[in-house]
Amino acid sequence: MMARTEPSQQSGRQSLLADEGMLSRLQHGELGFVPVILALVVVFLVFHFANPYFLTPRNMSNLTLQLGVLGIMALGVSLVLFIGEIDLSAGSVSGACAVVLVLLSAKLGVPGLLAAFSAIVAGAAIGWIHGKCVTLIGAPSFIVTLTGLLVWQGVQRMLVGNQIGQMLINDPLITSIASTFLPGWASLALIAAILIAAGVKFRRIWRVGTGPEMATRMYYFGQAALYPALAIVIFIVLSQHAGVPVLLLMLVTLALLLTILTEHTPFGTHIFAVGGNAEAARRAGINVAGIRVMLFSMCSALAALSGIVAVSRQYAVDSNTGGGNLILDAIAAAVIGGTSLFGGRGRIIGSLLGALVIGSVSNGLDLLGQTANVKSIITGLILLAAVSVDMIARKRRIQSGTAGA
Repeated sequence: MMARTEPSQQSGRQSLLADEGMLSRLQHGELGFVPVILALVVVFLVFHFANPYFLTPRNMSNLTLQLGVLGIMALGVSLVLFIGEIDLSAGSVSGACAVVLVLLSAKLGVPGLLAAFSAIVAGAAIGWIHGKCVTLIGAPSFIVTLTGLLVWQGVQRMLVGNQIGQMLINDPLITSIASTFLPGWASLALIAAILIAAGVKFRRIWRVGTGPEMATRMYYFGQAALYPALAIVIFIVLSQHAGVPVLLLMLVTLALLLTILTEHTPFGTHIFAVGGNAEAARRAGINVAGIRVMLFSMCSALAALSGIVAVSRQYAVDSNTGGGNLILDAIAAAVIGGTSLFGGRGRIIGSLLGALVIGSVSNGLDLLGQTANVKSIITGLILLAAVSVDMIARKRRIQSGTAGA
């Protein structure tokens, strides 16, 4: 007579067995977060030895705030890359929606929360237009969003009009987004919550009675402990300066929600099915066009949110908001984080780590007094390295038969 397996044990065993092929995937080119983590280690070590101020609590706090705009935009861009498309207009959408926010709040007196919501809705509507152009007309997303880049950049400048310099905003809700820090007790409460969540995860792993061998199980313990340990270290370091920025919590929460959406829901499964093979997904009954429109809309909505954060950091908006290399840095962050330019592969947390690489390089070069030209060159070289890793990994998967040509 077979022993009865408790539901919690069965669920835990299935979760562990889902990761059993990790070493095999590494051997076949699925490198996961290995390249981006190595890049982060190298970047932190290089800038620490070049300027000891780099790893101080004060500069780490500045770095987390600097990540807000780029990190949010990178999350949105990664959603579109998951389905093998691209959005070059996110920077212009960010700037245009930032102007909408300021006009509603500062010029028309609309409350900050309603003005921010309206700006995000405007961004989602813009993305919906882009998605419809791609699906109905059949135009490549590169062309559609390149057109959007030019159009929304022009709209942004028209909305700014003849304003001299910047359009200021003084709504306390908007300005507090990037300038509010958690008090000590709130940081301690978050650390306690992280420890409790980690304890639940450890207990679930340990209760798998007939699962992997002890050495493999210890690997799972280490994997489960990694993110809580990093979070606690970050909280402790930031608490030594002004505390944990609310903007950091907003970015991490957004990343977690998108991770759940893309990795633990049928919708997420459909996203990667479309990115892997759109025709096969269509034949399987997946609404390919609907998913494309939805993701373009989500990308632009997140671009609008990044514009709101930019306004919060600068207390103003101008014709340059969302411009420069922002969109290129966001795409680079997603690719550096392991998102494939061919679609069908990537993770939200990887895009966040990629944004941390880009932000750390920019921050470190600023401390060394380097120009924007040097930052562009180094960022471009990092992107080239990331794309090269992606191409090599793809060739290895094709050779091993784990990916189609």
